Amino acid sequence: MTTPPLLAALIPLVADLSRELPEDERYRRLLHALRDVLPCDAASLLRLDGDHLVPLAIEGLSPDTLGRRFALAEHPRLATLLGHAGPTRFAADCAMPDPYDGLVLGHGRHLEVHDCLGCPLFLDEQAWGVLTLDALDPDRFDGADLDLLAGFASLASATVKAAQRIAALALRAEAYRQVADAADGRGMLGHSAAHKRLMKEVDVVGSSELTVLIHGETGVGKDMVAHALHGASARAGRPLITVNCAALPDNLIESELFGHVRGAFSGAVADRRGKFALADGGTLFLDEIGELPLPAQAKLLRVLQGGQLQRLGAEHDQRVDVRVIAATNRNLPDEVRAGRFRADLYHRIGVYPLHVPPLRERGRDVLVLAGRFLEENRSRLGLRSLRLGGDAQAALLAHDWPGNVRELEHLISRAALKALAGLSERPRILTLGAAHLALSAAAPAADRHDGTDAARESGGDLRQAIDHLQRDMIAASLRRHRNNWAAAARELGLDRANLHRLAKRLGLR
Repeated sequence: MTTPPLLAALIPLVADLSRELPEDERYRRLLHALRDVLPCDAASLLRLDGDHLVPLAIEGLSPDTLGRRFALAEHPRLATLLGHAGPTRFAADCAMPDPYDGLVLGHGRHLEVHDCLGCPLFLDEQAWGVLTLDALDPDRFDGADLDLLAGFASLASATVKAAQRIAALALRAEAYRQVADAADGRGMLGHSAAHKRLMKEVDVVGSSELTVLIHGETGVGKDMVAHALHGASARAGRPLITVNCAALPDNLIESELFGHVRGAFSGAVADRRGKFALADGGTLFLDEIGELPLPAQAKLLRVLQGGQLQRLGAEHDQRVDVRVIAATNRNLPDEVRAGRFRADLYHRIGVYPLHVPPLRERGRDVLVLAGRFLEENRSRLGLRSLRLGGDAQAALLAHDWPGNVRELEHLISRAALKALAGLSERPRILTLGAAHLALSAAAPAADRHDGTDAARESGGDLRQAIDHLQRDMIAASLRRHRNNWAAAARELGLDRANLHRLAKRLGLR
């Protein structure tokens, strides 16, 4: 006797319940079984996250789809699916915009005429997400397929629920949602081995009380990792206070960190709580800690060792309960050897070092992250669809990303604006090509600095070459802005106080 198609598709899913599988693989198998039951050109599984739907698995769609978050208010088809208890089929001439317009692989044209259906998934009678199917043939699906999809969704949900798989995933997804709410979730997307290793480390140390030192290149998302660590801790419901150590003026560092009492110094007209006191019971994130001057390092060490601080001008100590997370893009062991960072403070904050990998080591994660930034710019620019052409995807994968995730975010924003500005009419689908990204374009000769001459002049010492390069760039910027330090700081992407401090170290002040 022939096995019914629905049962044949579900048998492997039931067998998978007893196997240890990664989440993405389990979801991929679910979609594969769905396409066996209902052949189509594209399918997706999306999880409900507040007022957005987040893709967990896709087939037949552009890879950057995994990085997008579809706002229900901007995607009426997805909102309609969630609003119905059972499957919904959209007519071929449906006027509602399709969220996958321009994203179906091998089909860059509009999807006005095609067949589309989907249904919600429920967990304990609560909407959990949706399944969607798209076929380029406008007559692919019929009424019987709606019943088949309803059966597939009901049986799959019941089977997974019986094994408590989806319940466990939902709990984990909720934990990640809380982290994403705090960190905007923008730097924590990815499926690469390097990213998974980082997330495993976050899981390991996040729930502890250990002091963590996050290190990595500029723009990799160290602040996002700090938010994730806080969100995974027992302190998640308490404040997370961030201090940019590079932006603290030398004469106000102690007041900013520890507070002061009225009259402690000129201008102290009222009592003020410092960042440590504000973070009491929670987490204090000391970003760019490598920029702290040595006198401030000594005072910080005292608080970390004893958990007690003294506000400027106060007579008594104050005890605080704070978990400290620090971050730097400097090599602190080198800074210790050079006498620019205290060894005892380094060992105090470096209890658990956590390395954030650069984007160039994360493979195809660049496309997932690009999808997030494409969706943000699509919404900001009021477009129906913003996508990457094949040459643009190849260019992103080939680029070295010296500025990491931050560079990618700014690149996508610039490319979208340039692509839109070059058109006489606003399109429904805007495709970014490699030319819009301009990744191979060289900088103007007057602004190009590759460090070769500096390295040659300094005898090959890397730090001296970097200092030489920084000195030249700061001096050139000051000349362009007629010695306006605020304007130079904006051009160089630095806080003005940090620029003054750097210039002083380089002998420019």
